[in-house]
Amino acid sequence: MLDANSVSSWLLQRYPEAHAYGSEKALYQFAQQLKNQFMRSSSPISKVIYDDKIHVVNNALGLHTFVSRVQGSKLKAKNEIRISSLFRSVPEPFLRMILVHELAHLREKEHNKAFYKLCTYMEPSYHQLEFEVRLYLAHVERYEGLW
Repeated sequence: MLDANSVSSWLLQRYPEAHAYGSEKALYQFAQQLKNQFMRSSSPISKVIYDDKIHVVNNALGLHTFVSRVQGSKLKAKNEIRISSLFRSVPEPFLRMILVHELAHLREKEHNKAFYKLCTYMEPSYHQLEFEVRLYLAHVERYEGLW
């Protein structure tokens, strides 16, 4: 498909429109909605943003960070999720798959069996979507963006 340059037409047929979560406020609300639906008892998310500094082809699709700071006599902890800016204009299932992946790291730090079980609990098509996102990224690396 990559050699024949048919990835874009195949993906556009499956996902004709980009998501509506272009702003960081909308992205945060979408992540909160997923977290509240599937991981209500997990620690809260303090920030969910698009990050221009994440280079997806060589690095990651998104990042999760856990930051602990001492403020006076209290220990403040923050969970932050950063999504590559490349995903600002992709189909909603792609963004959901990336958010599900990063949210799963709130409970499971490693990519183990329990981690992927949690991912598929939150998104039953997780593995298919991950494959399609990787196919999209291979296309972007070779040619250019779709949406």
